[in-house]
Amino acid sequence: MASAQNRAPKVPVLLCFSIYFALLSLSCSRVCGQSSPVFACDVGSNPALASFGFCNTSLGINLRVGDLVKRLTLQEKISFLVNTAGSVSRLGVPKYEWWSEALHGVSYVGPGTKFSNAVPGATSFPQVILTAATFNTSLFQAIGRVVSTEARAMYNVGLAGLTYWSPNINIFRDPRWGRGQETPGEDPLLSSKYGAGYVKGLQQRDDGDTNGLKVAACCKHYTAYDLDNWKGTDRYHFNAVVSQQDLDDTFQPPFKSCVIDGNVASVMCSYNQVNGKPTCADPDLLAGVIRGEWKLNGYIVSDCDSIDVYYNSQHYTKTPEEAAAKALLAGLDLDCGSFLGKYTEGAIKGGLVDEAAVDKAISNNFATLMRLGFFDGDPSKQLYGKLGPKDVCTPEHQELAREAARQGIVLLKNSPGSLPLSPTAIKSLAVIGPNANVTKTMIGNYEGTPCKYTTPLQGLTASVATSYQAGCSNVACGTAQVDDAKKIAATADATVLIMGADLSIEAESRDRVDITLPGQQQLLVTEVTKVAMGPVILVIMSGGGMDVSFAKNDSKITSILWVGYPGEAGGAAIADVIFGYFNPSKFYFLLLLDDPFS
Repeated sequence: MASAQNRAPKVPVLLCFSIYFALLSLSCSRVCGQSSPVFACDVGSNPALASFGFCNTSLGINLRVGDLVKRLTLQEKISFLVNTAGSVSRLGVPKYEWWSEALHGVSYVGPGTKFSNAVPGATSFPQVILTAATFNTSLFQAIGRVVSTEARAMYNVGLAGLTYWSPNINIFRDPRWGRGQETPGEDPLLSSKYGAGYVKGLQQRDDGDTNGLKVAACCKHYTAYDLDNWKGTDRYHFNAVVSQQDLDDTFQPPFKSCVIDGNVASVMCSYNQVNGKPTCADPDLLAGVIRGEWKLNGYIVSDCDSIDVYYNSQHYTKTPEEAAAKALLAGLDLDCGSFLGKYTEGAIKGGLVDEAAVDKAISNNFATLMRLGFFDGDPSKQLYGKLGPKDVCTPEHQELAREAARQGIVLLKNSPGSLPLSPTAIKSLAVIGPNANVTKTMIGNYEGTPCKYTTPLQGLTASVATSYQAGCSNVACGTAQVDDAKKIAATADATVLIMGADLSIEAESRDRVDITLPGQQQLLVTEVTKVAMGPVILVIMSGGGMDVSFAKNDSKITSILWVGYPGEAGGAAIADVIFGYFNPSKFYFLLLLDDPFS
């Protein structure tokens, strides 16, 4: 038993917990809320690193990469073939996570990026299908610049990486594809212009260094990928049978433009096969076209677990070691997953591939990180070192999100005397529909936490007094609640019906089987329209096309708008269009007068 003088004083249990949580809170304010970026060659902490050639910024990148690679053991080299890359403490190289996403804003999808008290959200732009509908190449680039600024700001406080697997430039050939919302659409030219523009916005530095990178973009998913899960066929087993002409004219142009015009730092190969070969194991598509013909300056990455997929699901090879060897020999540099980490050494020992192929792959990866400044020491002393939380969700960034949504909204029908509504003549507005007061629906998939939301109901209410009924419990609309919706429409000066889809209808791994409005949405629209006192405006919020011919042919439905998934400011942008603060028809008229891609 302890002596009296050594015995700990009795402290109430509640007080102990209070002290504990106070200390935890203090710790989190310094560590959890904000931490330091990950980087190599920290000569300030370890001056000996200055003697390594790969830390010498005066040398060319190829010399620096060669110096680093020759210092690594085989096992260390293999650890750099996967997205959660290894560390080599003796060389001052920390772990790095390659997988971050920035499809239409910095995203929390992928382990490389997270939000915290320091940066609780980032600017969430419209889903790509709507932004592409602007046909505004300068806007594509402007959005990319904002996203990369916010990404760098988050990197500087330890919340994000430097490599972003965006944009998705697959051709949206079938409107039922669940991921079409992520793409610029069905047109190869528009998709090419979007891809190159967004990549330039993400990557180009402000100091004119044409080889340096602000962040590294990645064009995906290469190639002929436009099916996720449709009537028993999924992307893991799909073989796209494509003629050479269709490949060259339709599916390849966006990727070619991304590499040649956008100088993208990465291309991601897809899950599917093309003409019987998995894209991530096809040397003609990877080494032959991307790096050979198009001269990619960067790395080729697999879609996540693609090698595992073509081994275990497609049974393309007999052994996992053969699968690993085929990926490396085809020209793959980085595996999103763990497959190459597990089986590459066995493939080398079995004579299926040599160590030189590994050297080549990791050299492309290291070169990309060097272009980003990852091996240049303390990021606070570099070009973007002063960016921080104050540079995320700025008023200017949020206004650009609203402007992008305004420009992308498409006016499909407008009868004389309908839109724009007068905010002075209209005294009451009925707002009806399962998407009328949504938040997260507006940003679609591969999203981040937005700075804030303005719902359609909030946007419309800011101009006139509104009455609101959802009409359906969700977008599936199994049973429409027609009566309450009809009551408010029968007495309002105008009615806005906001219908469409969300991620429960169309998403990654979720293709649609039809193009009609879900459930009883059409019934709700037609029944409300019958009794509406004033003009009826139908708003469709969706990523894929919807058949609304019933509304087009209904004379009482005076206007139809398609608003995609319009981003964090979508509600404000919808109101801007409906009340005439922004004129979409004028915008498209101007496009007719001039080449939108000039």
